[in-house]
Amino acid sequence: MSSITTTHWGSYRARVENGRLVGMDPVEWDRDPSPIGQSLPEGITAPARVLRPAVRRGFLEGGAASREGRGSEPFVEVEWDEAIALVAAHVDRVRKTHGNSSIFGGSYGWSSAGRFHHAQSQVHRFLNAFGGYTYVRDTYSNAAGRRILPYAIGELDTLRPKQTNWSVLAEHCELFVSFGGLPTRNAQVNPGGANDHAVPYWIDQLAQRGVEFVNVSPVRDDMGTVPSAQWLPLRPGSDTAVMLALCHTLIAEGLYDRAFVATHTVGFDRFSDYVLGRTDGQPKSCEWAAPLADVDAQALRTLARRMAARRTLVNIAWSLQRALQGEQPFFALVALTALLGQIGTPGGGIGLGYSAFNDIGNGRNGFSGPRLPQGRNPVPDFIPVARISDMLLNPGAPFEYDGKPYVYPDIRLIYWAGGNAFHHHQDINKLIRAWRRPEAIFVHEAYWTAQARFADVVLPATVMVERDDIGSASGDGFMTAMKRLVQPIGQARDDYDIFTAISARMGDEMAFTEGRDVMQWLKFLYEESFGRAESMGVSLPPFEEFWARGHLEYEWPARPQVLLEGFRADPAAHPLETPSGRIELFSERLHAYGYEECPGHPVWHPSDEFLGDARARQFPLHMITPQPATRLHSQYDHGKVSRDSKIQGREPMKMNPDDAAARGIRHHDVVRVFNDRGAILAGVIVTPDVRTGVVQLSTGAWYDPLEPGLVGTLDKHGNPNVLTPDRPSSRLGQGCAAQSTLVQVERWNGTLPEITAFGPPPMVARP
Repeated sequence: MSSITTTHWGSYRARVENGRLVGMDPVEWDRDPSPIGQSLPEGITAPARVLRPAVRRGFLEGGAASREGRGSEPFVEVEWDEAIALVAAHVDRVRKTHGNSSIFGGSYGWSSAGRFHHAQSQVHRFLNAFGGYTYVRDTYSNAAGRRILPYAIGELDTLRPKQTNWSVLAEHCELFVSFGGLPTRNAQVNPGGANDHAVPYWIDQLAQRGVEFVNVSPVRDDMGTVPSAQWLPLRPGSDTAVMLALCHTLIAEGLYDRAFVATHTVGFDRFSDYVLGRTDGQPKSCEWAAPLADVDAQALRTLARRMAARRTLVNIAWSLQRALQGEQPFFALVALTALLGQIGTPGGGIGLGYSAFNDIGNGRNGFSGPRLPQGRNPVPDFIPVARISDMLLNPGAPFEYDGKPYVYPDIRLIYWAGGNAFHHHQDINKLIRAWRRPEAIFVHEAYWTAQARFADVVLPATVMVERDDIGSASGDGFMTAMKRLVQPIGQARDDYDIFTAISARMGDEMAFTEGRDVMQWLKFLYEESFGRAESMGVSLPPFEEFWARGHLEYEWPARPQVLLEGFRADPAAHPLETPSGRIELFSERLHAYGYEECPGHPVWHPSDEFLGDARARQFPLHMITPQPATRLHSQYDHGKVSRDSKIQGREPMKMNPDDAAARGIRHHDVVRVFNDRGAILAGVIVTPDVRTGVVQLSTGAWYDPLEPGLVGTLDKHGNPNVLTPDRPSSRLGQGCAAQSTLVQVERWNGTLPEITAFGPPPMVARP
């Protein structure tokens, strides 16, 4: 049997034999299929699979009084009825005793491409049906950038799907400069599913048509698909200084577009006074930026002149904003592209994350397909997404966010379905301390991830090939009938079935289900999307026809997009979403907040986790943590594709030959990577494609502590978030600062401890 199913990293024709998934063959229209799909057949039946409901022994015996045992105690497997009753009783008790704001609804939205069995929507809908929950705003991917852009050029959610199409760039662009490169490993994935991986194809088309590329990044292979690209290997964290220096050259040499600045921007005088040094006595010249970035001043000056003379697109990778003062590179990019005056032109202007997702710039129809309604959340309490530990450790403490004061809620219960905080969140040792504060932690999970091991009750959830669903992503151009391919492993249940049972136990199943089973929901949601589809030029067949066909491809839009084309033509008729309706080089509203680290214009602030800081004498290597090529975040790290990339079972880390030689480290050695937050083991790839002073270690290796549950123990496997700081980007965005991390590395000469992350935790019989 062969059937098409959609994942976040691609669509595949699944091969099923005798009720088992045996292969995943890429669909024929995918130009650059992702290998991640090959992890599914083995991965869904792997030892890491959660087979039955399980309760931590201490919680079963003593409830919340046992929470210090999280992460170290064994589990007891129980029957579904008992697990449902236990979870329902605690949810009901906490909401009635402490209020719904004491419940934290955790999820991160990447558990499945299916739109109905979207774990984040399911858990939020369930909690909203019973009075709401404390929620999160923004994402780890782009929180700082998302917060600053509305003050400078507009909402990221508005701009992202409207970015200039690759086909337009191929025809008109002459120079493509990208801060953070164009890492096509990121373009494997797409929210809601991916079908045609076209980003490598279009990058190749641009190169063949003579477009010149400049990779401004500490890592050469961040633009590895363009061998001819110029590499400007700046220090991590110095991008804002480099952009300000480019602006300085444009202003000082009269190369900026005066007419565009006069008609389409506000605040130029305030910004230029800062850049030219009139406000602080320090011109932000190329000579000033060169030692900060450790690059040649003349190379920067030459680049600024080239950008002014050519049709230039300047792009930024989202990774740059996951840092201290992470708002500033996005703000500085807006200023730089505004001075160049090419915003709104075909082939020029600003790029906000080309290759961050597969859909950016692909030109396909933006219809998003069916969506499960989450209901209304009456609870006003929230946190910025990267402040989980701070919230748990400091209930009632004040924090600032986007110009307003708030207070952390007092969380008594965490309910999490979809996602893994022990992957996403920084400073895992701090997270472990915080994770022991709530009275109860409930998790729906298919695999024994670290988050499941640190939970009180783990309810086994199905994976995408074990259920019926609809795959559909905004900007992907396809919709897939994701039919169940195999029966659930063990006693796994759909999140929907789990929440239905808990709702029934709490006395109001109808509030959650509205009386529909899964297939009734799929038909309802599909038909509910007809109006949105029609408004976007998509004609959908009847549900029964779609389900029988199994796959739809939408018509392409009539004409390709150029970002902010209308604004360029007439800024009065097509104003931006900024306070003034124009690009703001200086924001009066932002200035009024009084944030020194995030004032009214782009600014350079030296960081204390930067190679130019005194801390680098103790920890002289800057660790950058990109998304992995072999998995999605931490998903399927236990799968074949990810495991095959390991070095002696550890996550691979790239290191410059000079840095390796100075430490007696050879290719494929295992090393200890450490700072004052913790220590991990990793396998080394020695390569000149990483600049000196920098190591690169992807996120997503499953946390595997040498002594389970112990704060400060060695991670045997290579999870970089043991080392990353849990600090906000600024008071404005409160984003994560994972990319601001200094470490030291030494060769590991001891016996290598066994990797235990990919099996279940200890199970014991009921006491």
